[in-house]
Amino acid sequence: MCNYCGCRDFPLIGRLSAEHEAIANAAGRLRTAIGSGTPAALAALDELLALLLPHTTTEEDGLFAELRAEGSLAEAVTQLCAEHRDIHEVLGGIDRAAPDWPAMLAALDRLHRHIDNEEHGLFPAAVIALPIPAWDRITPAGTDAR
Repeated sequence: MCNYCGCRDFPLIGRLSAEHEAIANAAGRLRTAIGSGTPAALAALDELLALLLPHTTTEEDGLFAELRAEGSLAEAVTQLCAEHRDIHEVLGGIDRAAPDWPAMLAALDRLHRHIDNEEHGLFPAAVIALPIPAWDRITPAGTDAR
């Protein structure tokens, strides 16, 4: 994950980055579990979905909403939201009786690239693009905006 630009000093970015680490670790466990058989893989999938669903909601309802309103990164946000939908459709829509593991592995690859794009592209750009009042609106209560 990104550690070089200082964007993690912003509480929301720090939280989302920590969640990215947990999601990436869960995705790795799912990838490993796919080789172990369906029951283990489905348990790992459930673990990943439990992390992923609230994470993407936080991104879209908080940071992404502010970035859309600001405007300069709206196109990137639209693309990232489309990726969220795509990844959720594959992971959440798997046929548990006859899982399509190649499709699942491809979605995990897309998830990895997606996280990388947010960590090394969107998050640092958001720190530059958003004014402090926007950060105040999306910063978790009880934390400093910067």
